[in-house]
Amino acid sequence: MATTSLQELYVEQLQDLYSAEQQIIKALPKMIDAAHSDELRNALTGHLEITKTQAGRLEQICEELGEYPKNEKCKGMEGVLQEGSELVKEVSNEEVRDAAIIAAAQRVEHYEMAGYGTARTYATLLGFDDAAESLEQTLEEEKEADETLSSLAEQINVEALEEGESSRPAGSQSGRGKSSKSEKSGGKVRRIA
Repeated sequence: MATTSLQELYVEQLQDLYSAEQQIIKALPKMIDAAHSDELRNALTGHLEITKTQAGRLEQICEELGEYPKNEKCKGMEGVLQEGSELVKEVSNEEVRDAAIIAAAQRVEHYEMAGYGTARTYATLLGFDDAAESLEQTLEEEKEADETLSSLAEQINVEALEEGESSRPAGSQSGRGKSSKSEKSGGKVRRIA
C-alpha cells in the first residue's frame, strides 16, 4: 500500500523505530558480553534498560494512534547491527575489540538520532504534542548515550592504539607509510612524524 500522507509516513517511522529498538535489545547483550572494559560494559548495560523503556514509549505512542508497532524489520538497523557484529567478531585483541564495539554502538546511536529527530518533527507538525515530547526525550537519551561512548572512546581508543603499537613487529611502519611515534598528552594522543 502506498503512503499518501504525512501521518502515514509518521506511523511508518514509528514502526521502523520500534523494530530498530527490538533489534538493539537483542544485540546489546552480545556487545556487553564481548566488552572487556568494565566502564563500557556498564554503559551498555545501562543503555539496554533505557532501550527497553524507549520501546515501551513507542508502543504507547502507537496505541494512542490506534496503530500497532508491527514487527516489520528495520532493514537499516539490521545492516548497521550486522556490520558491527562482524567487525567485533573479527577482532581478537580485547582493547581493540572495545574500540570496535564503541564504533559499532555509535553508528547505532546516530541511526537512532536521525530516526527519532524525524519522528519528533512529524509529531510536532501533526499536532501530537505528547508524542513529540516523548520522542524528544528519547532523542536526548540517544544523544547522552553517544556522548558517553565518545567519552569512553577517549581512553579506550588510546589503549587500543598502545596495544596495537606494542604488538606490531619490530621495524614495521605505522601511520600513512611514514615512520611516526605517538605521545600521550593530557589523555589524548598526538602523532609526531
